[in-house]
Amino acid sequence: MITKEAVLKALSNVQEPDLGKDLVTLNMVSDIEVDGKNVSFTVLLTTPACPLKEMIEKACVNAIHILVDKEAIVKVNMTAKVNSNRKDNKALLPGVKNIIIVASGKGGVGKSTVATNLALGLSAEGASVGLMDADIYGPSLPIMMGLRDERPKMMDVNGKGMIVPIEKYGIKTMSIGLLIDEKQAVVWRGPMASSAIRQFITDVHWGDLDYLVIDMPPGTGDVHLTLMQAIPVTGAVIVSTPQAVAAADAKKAIMMLKQDQIKVPVLGIVENMAYFTPAELPENKYYIFGKGGGRQMADQFEMPFLGEIPIVQSIREGGDQGVPAVMSDEAAAKKPFVNLAKNVARNIAIRNANLEPTKIIEMQEG
Repeated sequence: MITKEAVLKALSNVQEPDLGKDLVTLNMVSDIEVDGKNVSFTVLLTTPACPLKEMIEKACVNAIHILVDKEAIVKVNMTAKVNSNRKDNKALLPGVKNIIIVASGKGGVGKSTVATNLALGLSAEGASVGLMDADIYGPSLPIMMGLRDERPKMMDVNGKGMIVPIEKYGIKTMSIGLLIDEKQAVVWRGPMASSAIRQFITDVHWGDLDYLVIDMPPGTGDVHLTLMQAIPVTGAVIVSTPQAVAAADAKKAIMMLKQDQIKVPVLGIVENMAYFTPAELPENKYYIFGKGGGRQMADQFEMPFLGEIPIVQSIREGGDQGVPAVMSDEAAAKKPFVNLAKNVARNIAIRNANLEPTKIIEMQEG
């Protein structure tokens, strides 16, 4: 006769590969039901974007068949609750579980394209996601998200007027480009740009989110420090391209984040424009800017390599037309970003399980 205790004991032999412990120790198993030969239970994953979902499910079924009853009819309900490791006072963005910054050392590497499609990829896997444009001088998210003529509304939250981010494609988006005419140039000194970023944190009603993806400006300046001193950043995704100049600048962004007084974990490196794939030859890859630079950099700094994003004409066209690659039907454009989202979600789960809690950085000025 099959018992709940036997099922639980069998599942204590199933490891969560990324977190290095078994499902029972991690409190990931619940709702065990036994009816004769029928066994059902729920496995609670740390992210809906878990790329190991099928592997864990198969391991659970095998454990029951091998350790309990080979004739058992096993039903595994896979569900997810995104984990968080925030231990700050949550005065700002209290409903946001994880804050991801997308950064690079220089402009023109496709950071906004990566940030937009990363956010949409996480959302496509079932997570609740926000997308913040922190590039005050060159905001591109309104164009990429097809929001050029949109203006956010205001709402009253506990007696305070708050800006409501615009929802499109299932994610909440906010950018300085939604507040000013796109023909206007933002001619501000550093403190004004930093003040605008603070407002995006304090005066925008983001609500409850599993992930807030922040598209950072290029470089390593005021806005970066302002943001990391205001909110606890879970981790950073570094974007580079294969050229040596881009890689050298990406290394500067990594070194900034690794400084003792900052110490923001790098979730990994993504190589954008890694190779060219023509639409009529989707299996062909032409490494026109060189090959393997992003992976070498990841190895050098002992960081995860999150993947290669190709040059595909539809990625560029979709960005210009306000239909990002993840929302398209073209696999060559969509699949690399979906895989990127799964890898980022996976590395956030590992980061939250193994590293110190996320915190706001404190820097001595001067």
